[in-house]
Amino acid sequence: MAEKVDQMDPDEKIVEIAIERLRVFENHPFRVEMDSQMKDLQDSIKKYGIITPVIVRPRKEGYYEIISGHRRIFAAEKLGYRKVPSIIRYMTDDQAVIAMVDSNLQRERIQPSEKAFAYKMKYDVLKRKSGRRKAGQVDHNSGKKGLEIISEETGDSPKQVQRYIKMADLIPELLEKVDDGSMGFTPAVQIAYLKKKEQKDVLDAMELTLCTPLLSQAMRMKKLSADGKLTTQRVEDILSEIKQKETDRVVFKNDQLHKYFPKNYSTEQMKREIIELLKLYVLNY
Repeated sequence: MAEKVDQMDPDEKIVEIAIERLRVFENHPFRVEMDSQMKDLQDSIKKYGIITPVIVRPRKEGYYEIISGHRRIFAAEKLGYRKVPSIIRYMTDDQAVIAMVDSNLQRERIQPSEKAFAYKMKYDVLKRKSGRRKAGQVDHNSGKKGLEIISEETGDSPKQVQRYIKMADLIPELLEKVDDGSMGFTPAVQIAYLKKKEQKDVLDAMELTLCTPLLSQAMRMKKLSADGKLTTQRVEDILSEIKQKETDRVVFKNDQLHKYFPKNYSTEQMKREIIELLKLYVLNY
């Protein structure tokens, strides 16, 4: 359950640091919340303590910025810990971003929006490093593009990494729909090319029609936007095409279903469980 941590430098020591002196990494893209994984982590800390120290870097303001261990610190604080074992590591801003992203990408479950912002943060750093590399400077990644480096380290293809980075341009409300499974990944990437006002029109039209865009529809909207012809009415017309073809659909709102499922269940999880229950019903009756 713990994040990946680099091997300690021989000169580094593990010290106890008061939680009140720790600060979340700026623009930290990964969620830290009380979900089932967090409960498991708390149970582990109750039983064994914090086995893996967190990694922090000192700031001139007098506090320490968390590089790796946001979830461990959150769990420990909820359990009443006042200090956590820490490794103090001196890093530049760019080194800190890469270390923070790499340590968190090892987690078992990562939401699409978390991946999107993490990949973007790392990609921006790699671009900066590539732009300022001096002649004769040795770099084991020399000649490789940022997308290729991230691809090799994560297992996602360079094209898929690029899609995730683009998806970071979505407005938060649409990103949330990708995370809960109510909007597909590939249509979302196409919608990310729209202007923010156009994305808001898409969101409003989705709520009006109770439909999410298909890939072909998202691509049409992207083309219309590029041509300067995507109006609010055009967005509604495109999404209404599904509604006209599916007048006999059975539709439930999330708040109608949430009372029957755990609070942390996404739309996709509820849908899968409902289908499994229906299968059992058909088999038994």
